[in-house]
Amino acid sequence: MSAPSKSTVHRILRQANHVTDQPQKRPKSSLIRFEAALPNEMWQSDFTHWRLADGSDTEILDYIDDHSRFLISIRAYRRVTGHHVAKQFTQACEEHGRPQSSLTDNGLVFTTRFTGKINGDEPAKNQFEKLLQEWDIKQINGSPNHPQTQGKIERFHRTLKLWLNAQPRAKTVAQLNEQLEEFKHVYNMERPHKAAGRKPPYLRYTATAKAVPKPLPKDERRIRTDTVDKDGKLTLRYGGQLRHLGMGRTYSGVPVRMLIDDRDVTVINRKTGEIIRYFKIDPSKNYQKAISRLNR
Repeated sequence: MSAPSKSTVHRILRQANHVTDQPQKRPKSSLIRFEAALPNEMWQSDFTHWRLADGSDTEILDYIDDHSRFLISIRAYRRVTGHHVAKQFTQACEEHGRPQSSLTDNGLVFTTRFTGKINGDEPAKNQFEKLLQEWDIKQINGSPNHPQTQGKIERFHRTLKLWLNAQPRAKTVAQLNEQLEEFKHVYNMERPHKAAGRKPPYLRYTATAKAVPKPLPKDERRIRTDTVDKDGKLTLRYGGQLRHLGMGRTYSGVPVRMLIDDRDVTVINRKTGEIIRYFKIDPSKNYQKAISRLNR
């Protein structure tokens, strides 16, 4: 006599009320697979870790095209910073055009939205966020603790590491970057990709016209409270960098509220309510001079 099938056992247990439904455990067939319709409609980005021959850790930052799986850019660093993210993204845009949207997780190098308020003030956008805003590139961040949103790049990292494991272990970051350039060529130009119709991603990436950014709102309004320091300066983070606003020693120790509308900053005395300084942030400079002053 053969043993009953799993489905028969399940049915009997269910009829006896010994089964607890777990709707969160949906079958894979119920998941809706998303793919951008055009090249450059969406770039996914993330970084992963890789050890050199001496055991030291590096981080590999990459951008892939969601539609074609074409590897837009890849580079290794000792540690990925916000500056690296913005610079590598800029170089990728110069080579391949600007994407319509960007999909990343919520790492601090990509977004400050979960940084939390500092002394009750909203966090400033970082360098990468400001760059996307300036270029009308829609920023999309995956839900926290939901890596499936960035599933394509997670799967890409598995392919990358399988290839790297088959190579001699790089001794330096420079050697690793040489290997990554070789991998980029093989991955884009030679290796058939299941999601690209069993063709190299380059063919699908170049088969149709690329999507381009659409006009988006550029406002970044927030309020920051502070006190003018002994040297007559205020500090303000803009574009991922700390800016110093020259208030003048006359206002040393004065508590203020800064009304920030992207590059426009209005400084108000919190005790009297009067406007005492006005600034137009110059992103190319750290020290900012007041361009307007209202006296009593």
